[in-house]
Amino acid sequence: MLTYRDVFRVPQFGPLFVTSALQGAASTTSGLALGVLVFTTTGSPLLSALSMFGASLAQLIGATLLMSAADRLPPRGALSGAALAFGLGTAVLAVPGLPLPLMFAVVLGEGVVAAVIGGVRYGLLNEVLPENAYLLGRSVLNMCSGTMQICGYAAGGVLIAVLSPRGTLLVAAVLYATGAAAARCGLARRAPRATGRPSVGETWRTNALLWSSAPRRRVYLALWLPNGLVVGCESLFVPYRPDQAGLLFACAALGMLAGDTVTGRYVPARWRGRLSTPLLLLLAVPYLLFAVRPGLPLTLVLVTLASAGFSASLLLQERLLTLTPDTMTGQALGLHSSGMLAVQGVAAVLAGTLAQHASAATVIAMMATASVAVTLLLAPGLRLSRAEQHPARS
Repeated sequence: MLTYRDVFRVPQFGPLFVTSALQGAASTTSGLALGVLVFTTTGSPLLSALSMFGASLAQLIGATLLMSAADRLPPRGALSGAALAFGLGTAVLAVPGLPLPLMFAVVLGEGVVAAVIGGVRYGLLNEVLPENAYLLGRSVLNMCSGTMQICGYAAGGVLIAVLSPRGTLLVAAVLYATGAAAARCGLARRAPRATGRPSVGETWRTNALLWSSAPRRRVYLALWLPNGLVVGCESLFVPYRPDQAGLLFACAALGMLAGDTVTGRYVPARWRGRLSTPLLLLLAVPYLLFAVRPGLPLTLVLVTLASAGFSASLLLQERLLTLTPDTMTGQALGLHSSGMLAVQGVAAVLAGTLAQHASAATVIAMMATASVAVTLLLAPGLRLSRAEQHPARS
């Protein structure tokens, strides 16, 4: 069985890991700083939330219009160029007196670009790792992302207090620029995985082809819907326990980190096809108990346990790759990532709207119930076919 050490021994994985880590730290730090800046300027919780999460919704635009570029751009140039563009955009956000519409235009533009770059990054990950190592490598990047979120939010809070939100945005811009340098100097030049020019028409054609396969379609729905509805639960941590919301978010990150570690490293290949549905149920079932408002110790345990279920995404992504031709892996993985973030944003808005009319505890239980129902509806279609259970031997 491959180990994490084996993954880091792959020559091109190190630079990709460093680039991803720097971008994760920069995006987390800049998102917090921008949210604080917009709130102190406008006093609007809605605008503050949109400044932090609007880029996730904008990824849907990139997924539907530009995702064909994920397989048709040279990976090194795309990753380094995008990181540099993010750095410049973040520096623009730090300009004093920047009009709010221009600020949101920059945020949305970064979200569109991020959709394509997600496809480039994960397509390259599948390309540089040995066969059957994608799950382990993606597990490492997921753990890196969770760690960067925890550290980024903590460091961002300190930087905002010391340097101000605009100063923190400039620090994030430097992190982006450092990531651009790491990609440019560390990654080897590679040809695009597919030929032809990226275009809106090609994006639509490939998305339609990806969606036309019933097995792929079911995997996409399983990647997007149960996950997104549970993020709707998480979006209500602040109104549910305003005094302990930070601790709840930290436990959620810890659970996700533990789940990715165990699933990515220790789950045998013969079990992977059977565990996606149980993990999706684990993701939501603990939140059902929020309806009775458990005490804080039990709440923290429930959140940690539930977040381990996010590791179902690793198993479903691995299955998606087995159902997708190599020339479309970047767009297929980018579509997964962008669709997931877009559904998470919609679910957070839905949960927040419902919480205007009911208690946060009730809405969390409602979103969890919806996630369980969707998982049970999708479960029959996620069972492995006979061919997948007994692949042909070459």
